[in-house]
Amino acid sequence: MTDQPNPRVIMHLDMNSFFASVEQAANPKLKGIPLAVAGNPKERRGILVTCSYEARAFGVYTTMTVGEARRLCPQLTIVPPRHELYRQMSDSVFEILRSYTECVEPVSIDEAYIDTTEIGGLTRAYELAEEIQQRIVQELDLPCSIGIAPNKFLAKTASDMKKPMGVTILRKRQVADILWPLPVLEMHGIGKRTEEKLHSAGIRTIGELAVAEKMIVERLLGKNGLRLQQRANGIDSRPVDPESAEERKSIGSSTTLPIDLLDLDECIPIFERLANKVAARLAAKSLAGVTVSIQIRYADWQQTTRSRTGDPVYLAEDITAIALELFTRHWNDEPIRLLGVTVSNVLERHEMVEQLTFDNFEQLEKEHQVDQLVSSLTKRFGDGAIKKGWSE
Repeated sequence: MTDQPNPRVIMHLDMNSFFASVEQAANPKLKGIPLAVAGNPKERRGILVTCSYEARAFGVYTTMTVGEARRLCPQLTIVPPRHELYRQMSDSVFEILRSYTECVEPVSIDEAYIDTTEIGGLTRAYELAEEIQQRIVQELDLPCSIGIAPNKFLAKTASDMKKPMGVTILRKRQVADILWPLPVLEMHGIGKRTEEKLHSAGIRTIGELAVAEKMIVERLLGKNGLRLQQRANGIDSRPVDPESAEERKSIGSSTTLPIDLLDLDECIPIFERLANKVAARLAAKSLAGVTVSIQIRYADWQQTTRSRTGDPVYLAEDITAIALELFTRHWNDEPIRLLGVTVSNVLERHEMVEQLTFDNFEQLEKEHQVDQLVSSLTKRFGDGAIKKGWSE
């Protein structure tokens, strides 16, 4: 008789109002009051990146403009973002998680999956989640919610059920009772466009998606629709993969030159080409990064790396501009053998801490759509098949 493998136990940790909570931990005077983080607190059309639960009680929410938020909550305190502080606090959270197990997969700066099957399994799951939660509070003064389930999808769903400071167990046998009555838009992985497509076929709840004919779901949404249908039934076989997170930390491209270069004008199109490749890979994963680095290897094999950290970037022209600025400042005029460009400290674009206004929000959305198209065409036809242009 062979031993049965332990059933999987996966936790999803979600930091509560992370940026606002970090600001409150750094400045206790901000605790207990309505607080928001925005790219430019003095600009009425600036967009809130996040807000505290005290602010949410007034109807304030992320992506609302500063002006709208102040009308709802005149006493709202708004502070500018501090990228480096958020990154440091995030690193500290992950250090705590990895003190329990190396099987930790960061999803973004403020959330992660943890496979706890081998460090307590079902027996200790709730106790372990509470211990992790309390350590993060005691050591970092930050709140979080944790979902516990047999797979990633259900764990993420569970972590949303009690906020802030909740610990929730969601079992597969509870899916029909808890998830199926909900509208499809409430399901992770379904946005407005997918909702519209499902509605066109009369599929309005998660339960209706779960039992719909596979042929109809595939016709509407392709293979992704079949994956969503499986998850609607509580099925998700994805492992917790610590290495997949490593791929998200940075995205770069470099090229060894056929001849040593000594002319700035010859280097410019190379940086443009490298930036286009990096931007296409960022677009494919809907990522942005706050650090742009360049790599210079000289003919004598000496190597130099220089970087700049600032607002999140993902457009090729922005990456090119920063790379060229770094290059012209740090190149020592020696012959060049290799050039590289990397965007690191990456994050999902919905996390971007950038001042969005009514004027540029629509433009950014259009740029994102163009990036997705360029990425798709590049995949199909190869590098250089299509380039973004401009008009004067």
